[in-house]
Amino acid sequence: MDTPHIIRLTGVTKRFGGQAAVSDVDLAFRRGEIHALVGENGAGKSTLCSIIAGAQSADEGELVVDGRTVSFDTPAAALAAGISLIAQEVALVPALTVRENVFLGREPNVAGVLTTKELERRYAQLDARIGFGIPSRARVGSLPFSSQQKVEILRALARESRVIILDEPTAALGPGDAALLFDALEELRADGATIVFISHHLDEVLAISDRVTILRDGRVVRTADTADETHASLIAGMLGRPLTSVFPPKAPAGAGEPILSVRGLTRRGAFEDVSFDLHPGEILGVAGLVGAGRSEVARAIFGADPVDRGEILLRGRRIRARSPRHAKTLGLAMVPESRRNQGLVLALPVDDNLTMATMDRDQVAGIVRTRKVAKAATDMVRRLDIRLKKPGVAVERLSGGNQQKVLFGKWLMTDPKVLIVDEPTRGVDVGAKKSIYELIADLASNGVAVLLISSELEEILGLAHRVVVMNRGRVSAQLEGDDLTERSIMSAAFASEQQHG
Repeated sequence: MDTPHIIRLTGVTKRFGGQAAVSDVDLAFRRGEIHALVGENGAGKSTLCSIIAGAQSADEGELVVDGRTVSFDTPAAALAAGISLIAQEVALVPALTVRENVFLGREPNVAGVLTTKELERRYAQLDARIGFGIPSRARVGSLPFSSQQKVEILRALARESRVIILDEPTAALGPGDAALLFDALEELRADGATIVFISHHLDEVLAISDRVTILRDGRVVRTADTADETHASLIAGMLGRPLTSVFPPKAPAGAGEPILSVRGLTRRGAFEDVSFDLHPGEILGVAGLVGAGRSEVARAIFGADPVDRGEILLRGRRIRARSPRHAKTLGLAMVPESRRNQGLVLALPVDDNLTMATMDRDQVAGIVRTRKVAKAATDMVRRLDIRLKKPGVAVERLSGGNQQKVLFGKWLMTDPKVLIVDEPTRGVDVGAKKSIYELIADLASNGVAVLLISSELEEILGLAHRVVVMNRGRVSAQLEGDDLTERSIMSAAFASEQQHG
């Protein structure tokens, strides 16, 4: 008998080291629906999806696909059954081109010979359908993370799967690209595909999904029609309590002389003639679309990338950080946008990650003062409320929110005077977001100057005293007071070159 459910899980449990990641989960996905999964990091969303996609096997329970009980040993087995997973971290081959990655394992060939012309034709057809506009012959390793995420999405769509699982697919996408993705998902749903959509962006969940399941502590809280849920009801279900306000009250902005001034900073092909001031105790937001040059400016200030011209002044004195290590000695710190690729060593314990930026300071004649280092790490774990299941645990075993706190802690150990934070809550659940926002506000209230880069307008408006908007590598507006609105930021972010050239 034909069933409306393409996938059904019954009593599914998965343990890691005796700890249940998911426990006794009953859940079903209908054909031709967009079904959202929401919950804090560690709630079990990714674990459930990895079981469905064959990346892990359940310890208990039953997985039924198309009315048949199955147990996928590998992701390839799930793919053969029409199930694709787009995970949070990209799994591409950097040396291959975009089109080669998109059709990897499904290359068109004649008598075993790859036909480049057909590969290009199929890629052009797929790209025209989605509209990402990524050059087919570009090497994936040369692309920014946001473009690599788009390649992952294109690869899943190229497989024409009946079930597509997307784990935080818009984390690295700007509003325009996210809208393109949502259009594609709605088209796939209309064609009968089932979309499982994991996102911390509750506005996206409410806008695009048909049904939503809330998970907490590895268990299903409820499944409901999305039309019957609200932002507040989803948060209450995820946390087990209402969350009154995510953002802390804004303390008065710092006054007096700027601690950091940027004048005419230019790097060819990335940004041009960028100027702004940052005061002690101030949170200065940097807004704009993905690709506008925000992260590139931050990296240049922090000495990670060179510049062609312009000045960086620290307390009125010209500086030029030769490297991040040098920038650290000047009192600068930077929390990068990718904690996995740029910020942490996931296989190492929490203590090692927390102290790696200050290890040179905690040595005498080349010998590390281990007792002092251990105490400093313990104090930081307590200060940031980093949740550890046991001492010495590797960072990769922590939730995304706790990993992000470790990354913040690593740089707070340097006692910075200027802290640059790039996408501080990417891949972080709503509870951890609140903690990070409170930390940023507390740092500013204690005199630290914060340069806040974020693609989330709500985050910029909720935290920043002033905002610099970037567009095509240039500053298109500087906003404060009554001018600091969502409309004014978006207007400047989308402004034409003629308007600000």
